[in-house]
Amino acid sequence: MNEKWVADDLLSIRERAYIYLKSLILEGELKPGDRLIERELANQLNISRTPIREALFRLESQGFVKTVPRKGVVVSNISSEEVVEVFNILSSLEVLAAKLAAQRMDEKTQEILDEKIAELETFLNSSHKDYETIHIDMNMVLYSAAKSPKLFEMLSGLTDYIQMSANMGYETPGRKEQAMKEHLDIMKALRNKEVELAESLTKIHIENSKRAYITSVEKRKEKEKK
Repeated sequence: MNEKWVADDLLSIRERAYIYLKSLILEGELKPGDRLIERELANQLNISRTPIREALFRLESQGFVKTVPRKGVVVSNISSEEVVEVFNILSSLEVLAAKLAAQRMDEKTQEILDEKIAELETFLNSSHKDYETIHIDMNMVLYSAAKSPKLFEMLSGLTDYIQMSANMGYETPGRKEQAMKEHLDIMKALRNKEVELAESLTKIHIENSKRAYITSVEKRKEKEKK
């Protein structure tokens, strides 16, 4: 990065440093065991070491990095078992969110869903696709539509794991497009207040996502053996 980061205040620099480093971890650019050296990261981003230090502390508190004696801060190895456990939790929470969203559907939320359905259909027919952004956006639409603040809070807390596992699952050929079509079907079922269908489609989506993630993990392990 050649240009110096500028911001209205130090807090925004801290936040940007945190988001930048976390995205590198979630997207697999930084892999488990990779060292994160404050001085090098600060030079790379052309900022002081303080925002980097605070970003690393925050990431460590969330389990994304850890401090190892004589090595310093390294990227944590989030096991596939942990991610599968998250999928199992999602299977309950997201299905509940879909059920509540369909049951509590109102005209305002239907209008929002109409816009999102049109947006997703346009997205699927476009050539330039930001799957990560649209995936998170569609999840948040579902969580909000449930109209349950506590459930929204619980699901939002799993967003990073969802993003990481989805990115790995997308390595499976055709999974990106399939996942978006599944989201589209879920949105349509919610909009039409089809409770049982929305629940069923959501559960199928999570199971397919888990299967794609496990397939990706197994392929990576096979490559490591060669």
